Amino acid sequence: MSTRDKPGILAGYRVLDCSIAMAGPFAAQRLGDLGADVVKVEPVTGEWQRHAAAGGAGGNRINVSFLSLNRNKRSLAVDLKDPAGKDVLRRLVADADVFLQNYRPGVAARLGVDYASLAAINPSLVYVSISGYGEDGPYAQRPGQDLLLQAMSGAMLSTGHAGEAPRAAGQYLVDAVTASTAFEGVLAALLHRERTGVGQLVTVNMLDAITTLQMQELSVHTVGSLDQSRSEEPHAHVYIRAPYGAFRTADGFIVLAFPSLRTLGETIGEESFLSMEDEKHGWTHRDEIFARTAARLLNRSSLHWLDAFRAAGIWAGPVYGYADLVDDPQIRHNGTFVTYDHPTEGRVKVPGFPYKFSATPPRIHRGAPLTGEHTREILGEAGLDDAAIEALFTSGTVAETS
Repeated sequence: MSTRDKPGILAGYRVLDCSIAMAGPFAAQRLGDLGADVVKVEPVTGEWQRHAAAGGAGGNRINVSFLSLNRNKRSLAVDLKDPAGKDVLRRLVADADVFLQNYRPGVAARLGVDYASLAAINPSLVYVSISGYGEDGPYAQRPGQDLLLQAMSGAMLSTGHAGEAPRAAGQYLVDAVTASTAFEGVLAALLHRERTGVGQLVTVNMLDAITTLQMQELSVHTVGSLDQSRSEEPHAHVYIRAPYGAFRTADGFIVLAFPSLRTLGETIGEESFLSMEDEKHGWTHRDEIFARTAARLLNRSSLHWLDAFRAAGIWAGPVYGYADLVDDPQIRHNGTFVTYDHPTEGRVKVPGFPYKFSATPPRIHRGAPLTGEHTREILGEAGLDDAAIEALFTSGTVAETS
């Protein structure tokens, strides 16, 4: 049998993918790429992403967005609001290995597919729940959208010109790193189950995922006490309709993510938007829409606009620096940062873990080692006697901290 024909490393595992958009489907796709049998559980009308093509990129019967995030899956179209549909899902859960969802907090419980309900059917189930800001806390019900999280994470103020509007990444960065984090969580929980036979709940949220991705940068701020300072010249999406980006206000910056043009026009007092069509003019008049939005937002404070947009149901959020992020109430609630004692660096505060495990929580049991700090210990565990270890040190093959 050729390497290409061999089953993937996760062959034999069944994954029920009840997620939508990008982060969940991307994570499930990676499991499928490694050989898992991924069942895409979607509404009878199809998952949301089937009907929302990024950049307007369609296809014959499947648009590019859905195509890119759902390979190596089989589709089950089922109505989970129908009791018979729920029974179908419960049958699948009985012998599934992984259940993955990114419903808004509270929706899974209302559907009867929360962890407690499904674990009662299958105690060995690895259940992964992905959210925007956490399962609970002050921001739990906010929309977990990529741009909003990029801005809140502090990352956008690490690029661009000093004094100019911050710029977002050219990728759906937060969705992507959240997908990777969920993927890691699944693998770790499956390993735990292999050892113990017991499943567990794994929770992942986008805010913690993008924050902990910036391990080095945020540690420079929290440990090295160096603030972000952008230079006059920058150090070095086109696929989202206008307006989409960061805008200056009377006292700072906010981000705005593809609102209804009519709703936006009514909220900011821009009458020219009232007759525009989102999916037409949002593409053909991007520069005009951006410029007119920018001019209107300059007139009031960030807090004013954020309150107004939230009341109107428009997706908007603050642009944080690291100091704002570290002190944010949701970050504190999540325990995103951890503090520990390092043998040479003293008391340090750094981003912690992007996932939580109900049975096997992660922890810091050793700080960053010095060069060769554990050389002798590791060589001894490998079966070398003292003489052989000394010979390796003498020859310069290995080293340890003096």
